[in-house]
Amino acid sequence: MEKAKVYFTKQITPEKVIEMYRALGKELPGKVAVKVHSGEKGNQNYLRPEFMRPMVELVNGTVVECNTAYDGERNSTEKHEKLMEEHGWTECFKVDILDSEGPDLVLPVTNGEVLKENHVGKNIANYDSLLVLSHFKGHPMGGYGGALKQLSIGCASSAGKCLIHSGGYTDDQKIVWSHTAPQDAFCEAMAEAAGSIVEYFKGNIAYVSMMCNLSVDCDCCAVAEDPCMKDIGILSSLDPVALDQACMDLIYQSDDPGRAHFLERVESRHGTHTIDTAAKLGYGTKEYELVTID
Repeated sequence: MEKAKVYFTKQITPEKVIEMYRALGKELPGKVAVKVHSGEKGNQNYLRPEFMRPMVELVNGTVVECNTAYDGERNSTEKHEKLMEEHGWTECFKVDILDSEGPDLVLPVTNGEVLKENHVGKNIANYDSLLVLSHFKGHPMGGYGGALKQLSIGCASSAGKCLIHSGGYTDDQKIVWSHTAPQDAFCEAMAEAAGSIVEYFKGNIAYVSMMCNLSVDCDCCAVAEDPCMKDIGILSSLDPVALDQACMDLIYQSDDPGRAHFLERVESRHGTHTIDTAAKLGYGTKEYELVTID
C-alpha cells in the first residue's frame, strides 16, 4: 500500500479546519453526515459547535451522533437531544441522533476475529458521505480517541457500543459492563467496527482531527482532567489509520512536559493496538507522508 497523505498545520482556527479539508481534494457527494462529539454534560474539553460551524456549513452537513451505553446525559434519545440543545448544537445545525429509533442497521465485519457484525444507528443509511471531525485526546478505556474511535464507538448504536466493549459477547446495556472484553480484544473490536463504516461509505469519507485540549480523558467524561499538554495543531487525511498514527507520532515527538502523562494513559490501555489492527485489516496504512501547511 502506498504512503497516505496526512496534512498538518499548527494553527487551530475554524478557517484552518476548512483549509485542511480542502487540502484533501475530496468533494463529499450527496447528503453529508458530520460526525462530532457532542460532549458529556459537565465536560469542559469538547470542541464547541461555534468552532465547527464554518466547516459543517461548507458541506451543508447534518451533525450526527449516537446514544451511549453507560449512565449519563446521552444514554437515551430524549436526554441526548436535550444536551445537544444545551450545548448549542441544535441552534447551529441540523442534528440527527442516528439510533434514535430502532431497529439498528447491521453491517458485516469483513475478516473480523472479534466481531462478525457491527450495529449502527439506522439513520446512517440516509447519508451518502461522512465527514469525521475528531477531537484527538486521551481516553479512559481506549487509551486515546481519534478518527478510528469516531468511526467505531462513535457511529455504533447503544447496542453496537455494547458489542464492541464486550468483544461481541452482548448487545445488552444491563450486562455489558460485567462482561467487558480483554483490553486487546476491545481495541481489535474497535478497529473491526471502524472498518465496517469505511466499507459502507466506499471511499466517501474525509477526516479532520484537532489536537487541542489534550486531556488524558475523553469528551465522554462528565468529570475530566484538564489538558496536560499544549495544543499541537490540526491534521487531515483520507486515511483514518494514517491520521491516527500521525497524531500519535506527534505526541511521541513532543517535548511537552505533559507528554509522559498522556502516553501513560495510551500505553496502559494498549491504545495503539487499535491502529495496528486497523492497518492489519487493510483499510488504511500506518505509512504516511506528513505535508505541513503554514
